Amino acid sequence: MAPHYTESFSVQPKKFEAITELISDAQTIVICAHTRPDGDALGSGLGLAMLIERVWPGKEVVNLLADDEPIPSIYKFLPQSDRFVPACQYTGTPDLFFMIDLPHPSRLNHAQKLYERAAKRVTIDHHPSEEALGDVCLSRPEVAATGVLITEFALNRKLALTPDIATCLLTAIVTDTGSFQYQNADSEAFEIASLLVDAGANPALISLNVYQSFRLEYLHLASVVMGRIQTYANGRIAYSYATQEDFATNGALPEESEGLIDIVRSVAGSQLALFVKQADAHTVRGNLRSKSELDVSQVASKLGGGGHRAAAGFTYTGTIEEVLAEALPMLQALLEDE
Repeated sequence: MAPHYTESFSVQPKKFEAITELISDAQTIVICAHTRPDGDALGSGLGLAMLIERVWPGKEVVNLLADDEPIPSIYKFLPQSDRFVPACQYTGTPDLFFMIDLPHPSRLNHAQKLYERAAKRVTIDHHPSEEALGDVCLSRPEVAATGVLITEFALNRKLALTPDIATCLLTAIVTDTGSFQYQNADSEAFEIASLLVDAGANPALISLNVYQSFRLEYLHLASVVMGRIQTYANGRIAYSYATQEDFATNGALPEESEGLIDIVRSVAGSQLALFVKQADAHTVRGNLRSKSELDVSQVASKLGGGGHRAAAGFTYTGTIEEVLAEALPMLQALLEDE
């Protein structure tokens, strides 16, 4: 039987070719993902940059961060993770702008104006969207991670993957599938992951850095969040929260809170999970997870965010109490519509 990943090649082979032509024609290339980047955004961006530099030597390739903040510490093990530059420090006009792991430039933050003035644009993404933006838009919402698409681009164009490139792309897939625990961990994701391991990626190294190297301060915060977990809608919804005071008291950093939603998600009998954290006096950021086919991105969208069916997030203007009062009934309604 033919490998599963070859099916995607037959869907959009002309787009892989078009991307190759745009890279060949460009001299200055910028790669940027969404604000507050996760493992898929960072791993995919680094993998793509190193791939371009290896196959097309002489190109000027810059990895940008949409925000001013550094990347989360758990991703600093990634090869060339120190190459990221805050978008506000980049003053050029690139020949080619890669918008990766997001469908719309509105989430590019400081990089949005740079995207708009770039000569050519490519979108590589796996989020649902009604628009196809860019001179080339490679979008497959059904795939597990943008890292899958970057890998398949390399495989389709017969571009060799180095161990460093493979490590970055496997990190993208591992993190966006919740270490292959989420519903999006399909056969395509596993097969691409296998190919990346064959190319030199080290799954144990990724697991050690992303899931097994937590600071004691984070673990103390996690214990607070765990102790606050409550259920709603007869146990079908689990939720918890963290305040600014919690972060300060325990010495934890906001960037370390990415995995707290998975603690909430682990409650037996729950189908939906919600974790919210206070960003400042007027802003709350939330994460949503679904263990079933229920689409939490619908709720995230109503709260000012978006994402996937099984994993989504949002930024809310208000207090923790206000967002819980609004979000929990929405999640209950989602259950009742099942």
